[in-house]
Amino acid sequence: MSTLLVRNAQVLVTMDGDRREIASGGLFARDGVIEQVGASSDLPDGADDVFDATGMLVLPGLVNTHHHIYQSLTRAYPPAQNVGLFAWLRALYPVWANLTPDAVRISTTLGLLELARSGCTTVFDHQYLWPNGSRVDDQMEAAQAVGVRFHASRGSMSLSEKDGGLPPDSVVQTADEILADCARTIDAFHNPEPGAMARVVVAPCSPFSVTEDLMIESAALARDKGVRLHTHLAETKDEEQYTLERFGKRPVEYAADLGWLGDDVWFAHAVFIDSEESVRMAETSTGVAHCPNSNMVISSGIAPVARYLEQGVPVGIGVDGSASNDAGNVLQETRQAMLLQRLAAAPGVGEGEILPARRSLELATIGGAAVLGRDDIGSLQPGNRADFFTLDLNRIEFAGSHDPVAAALLCGPVPARDVYVEGDAVIGEYVHRSIDEGSLAEEHREAARGLVGG
Repeated sequence: MSTLLVRNAQVLVTMDGDRREIASGGLFARDGVIEQVGASSDLPDGADDVFDATGMLVLPGLVNTHHHIYQSLTRAYPPAQNVGLFAWLRALYPVWANLTPDAVRISTTLGLLELARSGCTTVFDHQYLWPNGSRVDDQMEAAQAVGVRFHASRGSMSLSEKDGGLPPDSVVQTADEILADCARTIDAFHNPEPGAMARVVVAPCSPFSVTEDLMIESAALARDKGVRLHTHLAETKDEEQYTLERFGKRPVEYAADLGWLGDDVWFAHAVFIDSEESVRMAETSTGVAHCPNSNMVISSGIAPVARYLEQGVPVGIGVDGSASNDAGNVLQETRQAMLLQRLAAAPGVGEGEILPARRSLELATIGGAAVLGRDDIGSLQPGNRADFFTLDLNRIEFAGSHDPVAAALLCGPVPARDVYVEGDAVIGEYVHRSIDEGSLAEEHREAARGLVGG
């Protein structure tokens, strides 16, 4: 049995039910599970691993609820830089059709490391095309090497251009192929137990890239296997119109008719959802992955997060695809969520009507954990897993700050100094425990050049 003692943090943020912030705080964990949290003077004197967090802010590990990690291979791709969603997809689908198993493994490794450097310890990734023999297996290999918790999607697209969808024929699969590999992937990798490092989600891409039958059959398979469901919904005004024109229904009504509401479902973006729809989502505990930077990059709009929170819709933070964000930084995304909701408020809005830094941090920790269906992460309290990261408050970015917790967003983002998952150091003093960052970046650059034929 291994033990970990963290002590002397300038502030330890618990995100527990009382939202305790403990000065000179720390925690004690055994075999990756937290046993005590409190003032350092109240914790055991020693452990197998003692971490002195003097001068640091300790926060629960951040949870990323929506991403497309393979898209890190097409960052700042010129044809997709200044267009809306549908044109963006049409420019990139032919490039992504060149993905290989090695490209998926390399991009996943780099993407997960980039996320970890921002304090992210749990990642959901939504890969929905699997050309040239690539599989979820390639991602799982990468996640194991990086050391973060990984919720992989067996995403899918079945509706090509000739059938009225957006994707070209080269990146879609038949429903039989998709459902068979979903079942195989769940059986091979999904772990429903507390503390699981790997889980699987069934995740058709979107209403405009799969058939209605596949949406229905995917939901049935997921519920039979006891896994969660995820898809894009109402990301842009064009998508809202597409759903209305093609199906004669608003997005949430369409999702409901397909069996896609419930506490095992969450949607990416959900920008164009009206108040009646969000009430229905709240009543069914259907969640949302809020992706503010991506929504701005491709001019989608501003999701009504304040309304979601008021009505009780579960909300987490999502980085979204690197090609629509061009960064994989969950702390930056959390800051942006805070700022964007302030921008969405009416001019002259009163105090208490904006999204505070601490509330935004809740979305990125306990909020994300709830969206992913986990009650063992997202907060630092007894019984939860020892997933946390540190920020060095001696950095010049924090000089002059009077509230170190709010400063994590208002003065940031800065890289995480240390990142622990399951009580083990994944990153220590800004350096990953085993991955050579320079070599990985060069390998990734070569894969990116190969993807576009460069």
